[in-house]
Formats: sequence, structure tokens, C-alpha cells
Amino acid sequence: MKVYRILFLGTVLIMFSCHGPKNLFRNGFSAEQTALIMDSDSLTPMSVYKITDKKDSLLLRTKSSKIKANPDDVVLQQFVKRLYATVRDSMSMGVGIAAPQVGILKNIIWVQRFDKENLPFEVYLNPVIKEYSKKKQVCKEGCLSIPDRSDTLSTRAFSIKIAYDTIEDQHKTETVEGFTSVIFQHEIDHLNGILYLDHLSKEIQDATK
Repeated sequence: MKVYRILFLGTVLIMFSCHGPKNLFRNGFSAEQTALIMDSDSLTPMSVYKITDKKDSLLLRTKSSKIKANPDDVVLQQFVKRLYATVRDSMSMGVGIAAPQVGILKNIIWVQRFDKENLPFEVYLNPVIKEYSKKKQVCKEGCLSIPDRSDTLSTRAFSIKIAYDTIEDQHKTETVEGFTSVIFQHEIDHLNGILYLDHLSKEIQDATK
């Protein structure tokens, strides 16, 4: 393990000397985050943070920060690929995932697009919901970070207008409806330290008034 760490640090130093400090850490990844991202190859899933662990739970309640899209950023590219590997892993398979769920507080999510042909997974940087429809939908939700539980919510908007950056650094907006809009709402909540249980609690409180 000690030898491996020395080799890893040597690799980081080489990258640092080639690209310079502004390029290597241009997205503000800390040394600890960079080590976590780069400690395995791009096909290796990352550990999913769970609310059943106190330290994990505190991080999941923390707001993430904006990230600069850059297709040439080695650390960013590695992280995006490992985040995808995590959501597609048999141990943590889901229809979406947010960066905080693997301990990285950056505004990055993967969402499965059930509204597109072949149901592709797509990555979004700095996604923001600009508008919510008044029309609601009833949906059943679960979460990779909340083990062995699912609940039915009735307050998710049927349609949302979102703005986001692509990994190629293009800014886009679009309107998303139905179940796919629920996934976006769920994952964007994660970026703001919100869990779907918060919406459920509010529904229960409103119902008892």
C-alpha cells in the first residue's frame, strides 16, 4: 500500500509538472478528492455513501459546488467515467446518480433518459431547474444512498425546464417530462444536500394539518 501511494503521488507530480497547477486542479478538486478519483481505473465503480453512516450522512447533507466543464481535464474525465461505472455496477445499479453520493461535492449527475430511444445514460454538469410545472405526478422513489427503502411521493413536478453544461462545455436548456423529470429532480436535490425523504416528511406534515 505504501509503495502504491508513492507511485500515485509520483504520477500526480508528473501531471502537475506537465499541465501546471491551474490546469491540474482547475476544477477545484482537493488533493484528497483527486486521490479518491484517481486511485483506480475509469471502469472501477466508487463506493456509494449511505445515510446509515454518520460521516456519509453529513456529507450527503452538504451543498455541492459548481464545476468548470473541460473535455481536456484528466481528473474530471476520470471522475465522470467512474461515476457512470458506479451507477451501472450490479451492487449499486440505479437510474441516476449524483457526485455527492460518492463523496465528491461537485455539481455532476448521470441520468437515464427514459424519454429517448434506447434509454441512454447522459451526464450533466451544473444542472439547475429553472421552472416547475404546476401539474404534479405520483411516483415511487428509492435512492442508492438510502438502503432497503422506497416510498411514494406526490409532489414531484410533471414537467421541468432545466439548464446545464455538457462535458464539451456547451450550455443548454431543455424541458423534460414524466418519469425522467423525476430522476432529474431527485439527482439535482442531491446537489443541494436534499434527500427524497425530505419531500416525504413534508407531505406527511401537510397531510396532518
